[in-house]
Order: sequence, then structure tokens, then C-alpha cells
Amino acid sequence: MPAQRIVTGAHYGVRDWLAQRITAVVLLLYIALLLGWLLTVPAVTFDSWAGLFATGWMKVATMVAMLALVYHTWVGMRDIYMDYLKPTGLRLFAQAATIVVLIGYGFWTVLILWRV
Repeated sequence: MPAQRIVTGAHYGVRDWLAQRITAVVLLLYIALLLGWLLTVPAVTFDSWAGLFATGWMKVATMVAMLALVYHTWVGMRDIYMDYLKPTGLRLFAQAATIVVLIGYGFWTVLILWRV
């Protein structure tokens, strides 16, 4: 009779590996969008830059990219903390601080985008 394999733990593995790849593709597409705009606009001025970010589609694209960046960062930092911060209290503090900072960046992005 084969031995029973008992799997325990958080089961992050494949899901987070895939999430990192998907968020990286989203960020790559956003960078390509910005580069495409930069290469096609005759002159980059404050008005042209502000005009780009005043459009609804660019606000949505930027928010999607920011959410992808926040999630990508969270997965990466959480893995680093789990691998290298062995004291539980220190690891929990670092994770909580990272969550607070990333949420703050997300709200800051909303404030900036919808202020234009």
C-alpha cells in the first residue's frame, strides 16, 4: 500500500507564480502603451502629458497597472519575508508594514488620477 502524502501549508506555489507572470505582462503592456504614446506625440509638454492622463481610458489603464504592480510587489515581498525573516514577529511586522504602504500607494494613485 503506497504511503499517504499529507500536504500542509499555505499552498501559494503555482497560483502566486502565475499571478506574478500575469501582473508582469500587464505592466509590460502598460509600459508599451506609454512608450508608444511617447514615440508618436510630436512634443511632450505638461499639457500633452496631463491631457493623456485626463482621458478615461488612460486613468483605467493606469489603475489596472497600479493594481498589478501592488499585487506583484506583495507576492514578491511576501515570499522574500517568508524565506529570509525567520522570527515570526519581525516577519509579521514587515508584512503588515508592506500592506499598509502598498494600500497607501494605491489610494495615492487614485487621488492623483482623479484629480487631473
